[in-house]
Amino acid sequence: MKCLSQMDSLPDAILQYILSNLTAARDVAACNCVSKRWKESTDSVTSIVFPRNSFESIMETDHSDTIIRKMISSSRRLEKLVVYSPFTSKGLASWMMHVSSSLRLLELRMDNLASEEVIVEGPLKLDCIGVAKNLETLRLWGVLMMSPPKWDMFPNLRCLEIVGARTDDSALCHALRACPNLSNLLLLACEGVKSISIDLPYLEHCKLDFYGPGNSLLALTSPRLVSLDVQGCSWIRVPETRFLKNLSISNLGGRVYMVDFNNLSSLEALSIRGVQWCWDAICMILQQARDVKHLFMKVEFTGNEALQPFPEIDFVEFFNNHPKLQTFDIHGAMFAALCQKNSLKKLETGFAIPYLEEVVITVRSPLNAEQKMNTLESLLKYARGLKRMVIKILQMKSNHSSADDFCDDICKFRHMNEHLVQIE
Repeated sequence: MKCLSQMDSLPDAILQYILSNLTAARDVAACNCVSKRWKESTDSVTSIVFPRNSFESIMETDHSDTIIRKMISSSRRLEKLVVYSPFTSKGLASWMMHVSSSLRLLELRMDNLASEEVIVEGPLKLDCIGVAKNLETLRLWGVLMMSPPKWDMFPNLRCLEIVGARTDDSALCHALRACPNLSNLLLLACEGVKSISIDLPYLEHCKLDFYGPGNSLLALTSPRLVSLDVQGCSWIRVPETRFLKNLSISNLGGRVYMVDFNNLSSLEALSIRGVQWCWDAICMILQQARDVKHLFMKVEFTGNEALQPFPEIDFVEFFNNHPKLQTFDIHGAMFAALCQKNSLKKLETGFAIPYLEEVVITVRSPLNAEQKMNTLESLLKYARGLKRMVIKILQMKSNHSSADDFCDDICKFRHMNEHLVQIE
């Protein structure tokens, strides 16, 4: 009570400033019940968050819609609205009428992938968002977008994030055209995308995760792109990449047939993952990423159709072609390709791996154990600045004693270089 009395003695401006920092819907509602003065002061609240369990005791969604509308309509200028609790399209439409002009950030758990009844209603929720033309950030969870949303334009929108969506090419393209000034785009676990062309001149950070068989086609034109993360595409074309610093491409469900980047001279970090990549695609991206500093490679097989092992990769040529490499994480088949007999025959006086500081190697097979040990020793010998080598031994696919012998050799190698080498 003493604390409450002290709060009541505060000037209106200070009380409003304190209450304006509230965000949780329950806190705002509780302050409304303290006194008339407090209720009037909560109109300075600019941000309200409704967690998933906000209306657990209320059975009818229409009732929760009404409560949300009353709370947000009491704010003079609501700039941030986050709703994880269930709502209807009718409720959303009524909220947007009150806050569309002031709203800057909107985050909604749409929940319209659950049942046929909701699917019929779902697109209407997307349509309701279109009136908030001053949005700068839009985040949507669980979205059904099988028809183009009725969005005119979001001229101020800089960040669009959609997590969990069922859509098609035309609907998604239409939605992105309504957001021409995006600098950040995240599409995560999006199902139904087959072929999409994205043209966003101001885009800098992009993460695309297309859920499905892994055969999507992507064409992306964004001259300011700094970071790109793509999952689930077989064909990728990004013609303007001179500012690209971070690139990650993975396809866990299908093959990567083609990657087309005109200029990767600024690239600092590259990650390629997948079950199968065509060898031409791997060669192309490694040739263009000559100045890369951080390289992660986890690809199990190559081949255009049938699964094929990797061809030999020349040890000296590889590191000469990537002279700025600082960290190198290489798995299974790719490491085996570096460990061929002919690869180490070209070691010459003056050869060095000048900037390599950390290498992580995953070993899966005892085959060619001698060459693999020679390669490990060569990494220590020629990477004079190496600070850490981690060797990860997965369960060997062999019951032969050679697997035990190989593990013993690695343990001896670690013992002799314990200041640098770790085994996991």
